Amino acid sequence: MASSHGSSPVPRPGVGGRDGIYHKERDPSSPRCRRPVRSLPDVCPKEPTGEGRGLCDGPSVVAEHDRWTVYSSKVNLPAALNDPRLAKRESDFFTKTWGLDFAETEVMPSFYLPNITREHFGPYLQETAQREKIHERCKTICPNKDDVDAVSSITTNHDKSRAELEQVPKIFLKPDFALEDPATFNAVLPWSHFNSAGGKSSRDVASSKLLQEKLSHYLDVVEVSIARQISLRSEAFFHAMSSQHELQDQLQETQRAVAVLRGRTADMDRIMCQGPLRALRTALARNNCVKLHNKLKLMAAVHQTQPTVQLLLSTSEFVGALELIATTKEVLQQELQGIHSFRHLGSQLCELEKLIDKMMVEDFSMYARSDLSRCLRDEPQVLEKVKPNAVSQKERLESLVFGLLRQRKLDFLDIYSDEMILAAKAIVAQCVAESVLHIEEIDTEVVTKLADQMRLMTFPQWFEVLKNVFESFLLFLQRIKATLSVIGNVVLEVLDSNQKNRLLEEAGSGASGQESSQGSSLLQGEAELAYLTHEGLFISDALNEAQQQQQAAAQDQSSAAGSRVQQGRAEAAGCDSASESFVGRDQNFISGENMMPTELEMNRVINNSQELLYTASDVSHDRCVKVLTARAKDGSLERLNSAEFVCLSQAVEGFVRDTEELCGRRSVSLRGALQSQANRFVHRFHEERKTKLSLLLDNERWKQAEVPAEFQDLVNSIADGRITLPERKTPGPEDRKPTEFLLVNGQKYAVVGTVLLLIRMFLEYCHCVNDIPSIATDMLTRLSDLLKHFNSRSCQLVLGAGALQVVGLKTITTKNLALASRCLQLVVHYIPIIRAHFETKLQPKQFSVLRHFDHITKDYNDHIAEISAKLVAIMDSLFEKVLSKYEVKAPMPSACFRNVCKQMAKMHEAIYELLPEEQTQMLFLRINASFKMHLKRQLARLGVVNDGGPQHGLVVVDVAFYTENVQALRSLERLDLNMAEIWEQKR
Repeated sequence: MASSHGSSPVPRPGVGGRDGIYHKERDPSSPRCRRPVRSLPDVCPKEPTGEGRGLCDGPSVVAEHDRWTVYSSKVNLPAALNDPRLAKRESDFFTKTWGLDFAETEVMPSFYLPNITREHFGPYLQETAQREKIHERCKTICPNKDDVDAVSSITTNHDKSRAELEQVPKIFLKPDFALEDPATFNAVLPWSHFNSAGGKSSRDVASSKLLQEKLSHYLDVVEVSIARQISLRSEAFFHAMSSQHELQDQLQETQRAVAVLRGRTADMDRIMCQGPLRALRTALARNNCVKLHNKLKLMAAVHQTQPTVQLLLSTSEFVGALELIATTKEVLQQELQGIHSFRHLGSQLCELEKLIDKMMVEDFSMYARSDLSRCLRDEPQVLEKVKPNAVSQKERLESLVFGLLRQRKLDFLDIYSDEMILAAKAIVAQCVAESVLHIEEIDTEVVTKLADQMRLMTFPQWFEVLKNVFESFLLFLQRIKATLSVIGNVVLEVLDSNQKNRLLEEAGSGASGQESSQGSSLLQGEAELAYLTHEGLFISDALNEAQQQQQAAAQDQSSAAGSRVQQGRAEAAGCDSASESFVGRDQNFISGENMMPTELEMNRVINNSQELLYTASDVSHDRCVKVLTARAKDGSLERLNSAEFVCLSQAVEGFVRDTEELCGRRSVSLRGALQSQANRFVHRFHEERKTKLSLLLDNERWKQAEVPAEFQDLVNSIADGRITLPERKTPGPEDRKPTEFLLVNGQKYAVVGTVLLLIRMFLEYCHCVNDIPSIATDMLTRLSDLLKHFNSRSCQLVLGAGALQVVGLKTITTKNLALASRCLQLVVHYIPIIRAHFETKLQPKQFSVLRHFDHITKDYNDHIAEISAKLVAIMDSLFEKVLSKYEVKAPMPSACFRNVCKQMAKMHEAIYELLPEEQTQMLFLRINASFKMHLKRQLARLGVVNDGGPQHGLVVVDVAFYTENVQALRSLERLDLNMAEIWEQKR
């Protein structure tokens, strides 16, 4: 097919060609023959190429065109030859263009043409290889004009189509476009443009025509676009039509095959299935009769359940009755479900089970009440047997716990807890009542309250009551622990039996699963064999065998249920002794493990029993706290002496330690109450000693006191490492006399009487800490406060001259100051010893409170330094007063220097026996420095210089006199006064 205008659609024979293709005769001279040969147009749908002749050459679907002639078929010939009813029309170019005849025709190869291979073109390819490479390179650099034109034409047509579609308003393209909507209708047909007051006018007619033409134009644009899209996808439409024909043929073939299969299946059902199925129905009817007979026997057994349960309850066999009820309910729900005559039996059994629950709870409450209220000293443990032939209390408790666990009544420990609290209250009342009976001073008719009765007792009487309460509560806790031990053993037995049954069930389920899998695989294999051999009787035999196995299993199950009911009745009839009933209860419990609590709930019961023991310990401690606080309400415990309070503390600590060992838990309430009383005791203890110390300081005249022998022994015991009060010795004829000084590690201390008592006081603090370690921190704080009070008060009385008004001293002498300094030094000496002692009584986390001693030591040292400074200041004021009148003139030594030496001798005489030699020397060095400063200042004022003149000589004589007198004092012989510093240095 040629694309020229002169081509004819009909081939004409006679105008030959070598290949059998007919060509139209052409005039070589015609200008049309010189036109370049154009390729055949492709009829496959394509996008517009953008050429000028793209849409104008073919017929238009929308626009009007001229009448079709035979010469117009140059474009529509492929459409004419493309028959959509044929299935295979797209195999190659010729079939798409000229029909299927080209695909059906086979062209024989010509005998006159040689067989051309690639070797024939070898020389030509070698000659053109270089030019081909150049040509390919040029093609990559400069693209083909046709390709560029094709791409531009496609883009132009696509843009043109898009521009035409954009002329259509967007409202027509919306998916929810509906003229029923008034807003849409008004937007499409704006009637307001041509609605006039006087009716229709020429303007309205023109507007309506314009609107109609616009809408028609929109319709044409959309139809053209749709036609273009359809032309692009016509190939897919034709393919879908051919697929429909093929699908119809396949459906007809399938229908015929299904009809044949149905016929064969009907024949198989008539020949092979109806007879065996009739036999199966007969066997099934027989099996149903057997099941009915078994059901009737089971119903007869279930009918006797209620009388049997009543018989078991009459012998208090709760577990057996519950097991029988559970078995009967299980049979009613599984084997006898839907039986009309037993429709009320289930609810009756539930009510009976609730009644048994109440009976067990009441019985357990009565047991707990009677067990906790019996005498503690007779038998603290669980009673074995009350009478020879009766059930022991232990077996009774075990039976009740088994039944309560069986019914999931896991709150029975709460009942025991309530009874325990009531029993604990009764223990205290009983102990107080027994003690009051032996005390004639207390009239129980007048004083009815226990707290008032305890407050009327003396401390030894009350302390005896407290010890009896402690002893009773220890026995009480032992009994509770024994009872909870029995309960724990029962729970552990239940857990053990549950685990064993679970293991047996797992093993049985594994074996039955293997057998069922083997049986099912065997039956499946036999069925497959029967199907392959077409033996219908073999199939029926296999099914009959399977049904017989199922019937046997059902009979076994029903007989087992009946046997369980019968067993329960037999147990009810044969329960003659307690031991037999207990064994039956155990067996019933194990068989009814499905009704038991889970392992998690059992573990929770064990934990609750342990918590109940802890609660019992806490309750015991709380009741003891009540006894303690009732006594302490009027402050009698605060007025105890240290020995009595130590006895009380030791008794409480012993009870707490015993309960901790018994229950495995440390209760803090009693320790807290004791600590509270200890704090009050420490407060009163401290306030008494602080008041006593204040009175001693207010009456102290700050004179050296004699040291009794007992205080010297006290100091010696501290030096030996015994930080405690020694025992008082009875006075004898060989007692030593008091001494002037207190010897501490070979060093003499001149002290006042208050300091001696202060040493005894802080030893009393240490003694209390030894007896009551729990108050170590509080006692340390109070001792720190006592030492601070002594320091501050002594400072006020001596340095602050408060003793002048308080005691009536005329003046604060240097001897008073030196004595106060020495007393402070003695206290500083003992502070590290006290700190070390308290450090042994404190926990490592409490070591931070020891810093109080560091602060106290610093305060004492500062106080000692202030006293030394005060002594220096006294002499400094004297030097300033005397040396201001000094004149360098005869006679020598001058009166001024004589006065200075006299005052220095008095100072030395006052402090020499009080202060150590080193401190005396250091003090006089500071006094000498003050003297040199004032002398140097006076010499500078007088204009005396170190020039060897007469005045210089007189001053040298006075200085020598001063040096000689100072060094003549005891312990100052080797004191270097360095008097050369009084002279100004020459510049």
